[in-house]
Amino acid sequence: MKIALIGYGKMGKAIEEIAVQRNHTAVLKIDINNIDTFTAANLQQCDVAIEFTGPHSAVENISKCLDAGIPVVSGSTGWLEQWPLIKSKCEALNGSLLYASNFSVGVNIFFELNKKLAQLMSNQPDYVVSMEEIHHTQKKDAPSGTAITLAEQILENITIKKKWINEVAKYPNELPIISKRIDPAPGTHSIKYSSAIDDIEIIHTAHSRTGFATGAVLAAEFIAGKKGIYNMRDVLNI
Repeated sequence: MKIALIGYGKMGKAIEEIAVQRNHTAVLKIDINNIDTFTAANLQQCDVAIEFTGPHSAVENISKCLDAGIPVVSGSTGWLEQWPLIKSKCEALNGSLLYASNFSVGVNIFFELNKKLAQLMSNQPDYVVSMEEIHHTQKKDAPSGTAITLAEQILENITIKKKWINEVAKYPNELPIISKRIDPAPGTHSIKYSSAIDDIEIIHTAHSRTGFATGAVLAAEFIAGKKGIYNMRDVLNI
């Protein structure tokens, strides 16, 4: 495949490394220094775009790819309040979009474990649930998109919890997410159920960006040639 990398920082470079190992080519690499090359004509020379930027630019970047008629894989977080707009645009253009808050295969398995554990704990009122996430100091959003996904899965199952907050909980209906930014941590997410008797905790710790990059390339391979809106559950056949 010929890949357009929208965002060519540390993650973009990690994605390129995995893509090359899997016999693909990054023919267009966009960052703030060559934004003038981010054109429909250049995008249309590619089979798929992989977009990893930030909440300030993700919507515009995804829109450009959809307008150019190129399938786009996005891993940017912090912009989902505009998801209905992007979803409608993708559908109107008969486009192709695959979004995930986290592309790691391990994290997506962790999502399934989190949902199952929350279901099991839904009738255990003696346990109080809390969350913690740790990322590197360059992480722009807090809590992370992965943490928000985990929190929303818990809220769907633990009915006493009505909302997540990014601080210590003051009320029983709040699900606390404690965000820490520590270098060089690429990402740790933990969910703990605590009672007077014991604790139950599940943890995912990333050792490097390789897992995220590999998942993004797998997603690009999956969406190339397809139409519609997908996520990592589709890629992994979960």
